[in-house]
Amino acid sequence: MTGAHPPDGPAPGWLPCSDRSVERDDPLEGTAGYGERWFLVEIDGAWGAHAFLQSQLDPALGRRLVRRIEGAGIRPLAIRRTGRTADQRRNQSTWRWAAVDARPGHESVHWGSVDDPADLMTVPLDGSTGELSTEPVICVCTHARHDQCCAVKGRPVVTALAREHRRATWECSHLGGDRFAATLILFPHGLYYGRVTGADAPGLVDAYRHGLIEPRWFRGRSALPNVVQAAEAFARADRGDNQLHAFQFASWTESGSVHTVLFTHGGEPVAVRLAETLSPPLLSTCAATTARPVRQFEMLSIEPGGRP
Repeated sequence: MTGAHPPDGPAPGWLPCSDRSVERDDPLEGTAGYGERWFLVEIDGAWGAHAFLQSQLDPALGRRLVRRIEGAGIRPLAIRRTGRTADQRRNQSTWRWAAVDARPGHESVHWGSVDDPADLMTVPLDGSTGELSTEPVICVCTHARHDQCCAVKGRPVVTALAREHRRATWECSHLGGDRFAATLILFPHGLYYGRVTGADAPGLVDAYRHGLIEPRWFRGRSALPNVVQAAEAFARADRGDNQLHAFQFASWTESGSVHTVLFTHGGEPVAVRLAETLSPPLLSTCAATTARPVRQFEMLSIEPGGRP
């Protein structure tokens, strides 16, 4: 298939999935992966395709831990510091963890650590323990074994951010949306960004610290459904308002492929009507061999809404 990555190496003219995405001008709006709550675990060293199962963490423990986290309706994410030596990575003695709540109105990050990774099985996942932090957590996907684009485009971003925000910056495992590499997420609000470069990343984080969203690379907020993410992006573009809390989600209804999403903005209701469509078939990852369509959203109208 044209554009597929053959098993014996790239064919002439083959492009990484993130470059193909740029060529197609795939829309970013409404593409953030879903996650209302997250549990981050520091796992140093190399990761295989699944960071919790193919790493320094005992595979059986990793499997039980993932089952425990996902069973609680929480999304697991492996994290590690950037710029560490191979010896430092092999000699991990402390396993930091963070319980993140990204739900609107509940945003929080609680940090803790264990000296034995087996103790992660008894850490409360709800943020009832650990140290509450008011600092943002910056997670950049560098998960090379999941998709080469994440490493190739993620590493310059995480390097640039670590220079400016060392304590807040982490490499992380797969976030979703490989074709939008470099991808990152900002906690506790769960703000997804894509196609970020090392030159642009520090300014994006500075905007977040000042309560702003940078619309050029914004994919959506993880605690909201994709259709609501897209509707919010359209509303922000229409109103020219990039304040983080400018739009409060109120309701969502659908009729066929047409969705109506209601927000409040400045105390007034705003209704966004958008259509759900399918893209032409595409290869969404570097490893993909079968082209499939993906969901996209088209704005139909934005107007004053009814009672929220």
